[in-house]
Amino acid sequence: MKFSENWLRQHVALGSPAESGYVTRERLADTLTAIGLEVEDITPLGESLQGVVVARIVECARHPEADRLQVCQVDAGQGALLQIVCGAPNARPGLVAPLATIGTRVGDLVIKAAKLRGVESNGMLCSAKELGVDADASGLLELPDDAPIGAPLAQVLGLPDASFELKLTPNRADCFGIRGIAYDVAAACGSEVAPLDATPMPALSDAAMAVELHAGADVPRYCGRVILGVDAARKTPLWMSERLRRSGIRPVSLLVDVTQYVMLEIGQPMHAFDRDTLRGPVGVRHARAGETAKLLNGETVTLDGQFLAITDGSGEAERVVALGGIMGGYDSRVTEATRNVFLEAAHFAASAIIGRGRRLGLHTDAGHRFERGVDPELPRTAIEIATRLIVEIAGGTPGPVTEAVLPEHLPQRHPVTLRRERLARVLGLTVPDAEVERILRALGLGVEVLAEGWRVTPPSRRFDIAIEEDLIEEVARIHGYDAIPGALPGSTSGILAPSETRLGEAELRRRMTARDYLETVNYAFVDAALLQRWDAAAGGVALANPLSAELGVMRTRLLPGLVESLSRNAARQQPRVRLFEIGKVFAAAEGGDADTRPAPVETPRIAAAVYGSAAPEQWDEKPRAADFHDLKGDLDSLAALADARLDYRPSQAPWGHPGRSADVLRDGVQVGWIGELHPRLQRAQDLDHPVIAFELDLAALQQRALPRSGALSKFPSVRRDLAFIFPESVAWSAIAATVRTAAGTPLRELHLFDRYVGRGVESGFKSLAMGLILQEDSRTLTDRDVESVVAEVTAALTSAHGARIRS
Repeated sequence: MKFSENWLRQHVALGSPAESGYVTRERLADTLTAIGLEVEDITPLGESLQGVVVARIVECARHPEADRLQVCQVDAGQGALLQIVCGAPNARPGLVAPLATIGTRVGDLVIKAAKLRGVESNGMLCSAKELGVDADASGLLELPDDAPIGAPLAQVLGLPDASFELKLTPNRADCFGIRGIAYDVAAACGSEVAPLDATPMPALSDAAMAVELHAGADVPRYCGRVILGVDAARKTPLWMSERLRRSGIRPVSLLVDVTQYVMLEIGQPMHAFDRDTLRGPVGVRHARAGETAKLLNGETVTLDGQFLAITDGSGEAERVVALGGIMGGYDSRVTEATRNVFLEAAHFAASAIIGRGRRLGLHTDAGHRFERGVDPELPRTAIEIATRLIVEIAGGTPGPVTEAVLPEHLPQRHPVTLRRERLARVLGLTVPDAEVERILRALGLGVEVLAEGWRVTPPSRRFDIAIEEDLIEEVARIHGYDAIPGALPGSTSGILAPSETRLGEAELRRRMTARDYLETVNYAFVDAALLQRWDAAAGGVALANPLSAELGVMRTRLLPGLVESLSRNAARQQPRVRLFEIGKVFAAAEGGDADTRPAPVETPRIAAAVYGSAAPEQWDEKPRAADFHDLKGDLDSLAALADARLDYRPSQAPWGHPGRSADVLRDGVQVGWIGELHPRLQRAQDLDHPVIAFELDLAALQQRALPRSGALSKFPSVRRDLAFIFPESVAWSAIAATVRTAAGTPLRELHLFDRYVGRGVESGFKSLAMGLILQEDSRTLTDRDVESVVAEVTAALTSAHGARIRS
């Protein structure tokens, strides 16, 4: 929010330089920042304009020695004309412009009498940039024709001044107008806000335009007024155009400038239609899918039911003439030829506007304000102020104000109780009752004194005040955060020891980095097309207000974003990339309708992806590409931290390579996926080598049993090696589970130490050799005990998997 310092001082009394209580510019800036309205930038304007006066060019003649220079005879109110050599393209007879007289300092230049190409020049006609009042250097600063010749320029332009720029938080939408800022400044400086001149303009004609509301709570109030016989070609007054410039808005034309001026002053966006282009009635409804509208910027946009359309006419003749809360229409715009005006001021609900402009690639001042919330009581006030300005400057006959309102849908401000005891406990100090009441009333809040505190009714502009803590914040920031004592809490506190049954994320991160991975952090929002490419769009949650079209859906998996990061690194000539990420994925919650649906389900996960060689380049080992078993080893290393046994079985995931990927299970429950990416995804990322990746629910690697000590067995262990022929389709994880079940408690360890296919093993089968480590805690195992276990294992494998002993 940018604004003129002098404009703000007209709304709140901050004293004059001769008074003891004068609030200087520096103090004003410090006060604004201290109360939460952070000052990002201050641009002083017209600080050194002594000697710069208003002058009129009487004659212009071509310079005899330079085509781009003119010799001007200038009236500076000193009687005799001054001869000035000027190179500005807009210098012409009759132009009123600033003149820096001899001896005046303009920037780093001191004006002296000089000869330019042999012609005397006794001063300098100036541009706005040269004077430091604007950035425009395209020509001389053009002043109104009726500006007093010879008068100091500072007096005519209301200088010196400064342009303040505030960095507002989203909850302070009321400060997108000078009036809202004035209330905070008045409260902080112990001053008062000047009354707002919004005296209703009497209707002098019957001209009116019917208004109809068909958007329910999205548009509960719409005001309009017809003004006939306006001279729209009149120039915007200098005082108004200067305030707009100093607030970051370039003046366009009188009618447009008036609506912008009102918006900056009170915070209510407005729009002016050319009445003669409208048939009526004017309506507000939700746009229809596929409907189009041509906007003020000349662009034709396609709408859907989420947009608000301002319409003209009815039945088949109905057409869209503006996009509610965002931008007006091209065909109904006002021009200098406009004679009859229809002014509009409406209240659009923030939820109906937020994100709509961004979907069209538009960012407007009106949309910026409506997205954050505008006072629903302002539309009529804005109409009255704008009407008075237009009639005073450009004439015209106003008609009655037409207002359509749906009272049941207007936002209501409910009283909030502020308890004296609660205020003192939260702030850690006692604020006198008189000071609390002064602060609340200075902010424009209604205050009723109670025995235990105050009942406070927020004004309609303060959407951010809803609970007691909001009022405590108001008292704290205006009373001064520096007045709150810095004291440590008086109560004792203890350190909560982490649970031994839960593995912390930090330990997982350390293990991954120790295994040569780099951590990455990606956006939780992704492109919907990316999830569709991965066949992972099911359950995705679309954002109502995305940052961009490429960040429109909450991610359902970590791997798509992680592989995108890997791909970008590979594209930048990184031959070996190893990345991991710990973050949340999101899925739409079941049940409820669009308004009552629960929040998305969040699931913490860990994912990793590798590309390129298995090890860094070195002289002692031949390079080889990373494969499934390299990544499986890293995953098993993570599982070992939690003393967890992971099982693997062939996966049918659409993003996995058929035959080279597996589902990961813990205790028989699928917790993730590991494997090589499908070739189509590899081609889509333009990668030369396969990508091996895994993604697991983080909880599967964090849950671990409480460590318990136990005595070591005094009795020797026995090892038996067995070799079986299995069908190729049988997974080792299934075989291992069968062996453990059949062997029972004597089995302490199980190792797979050989896999063979080829000569001696028929096609479609494989030979697996395993070692069984058997031991008891209470006795030495006999040969009969061992043979019994081997027989049980053999029988179980034969029955469950069609195994046969390899001879």
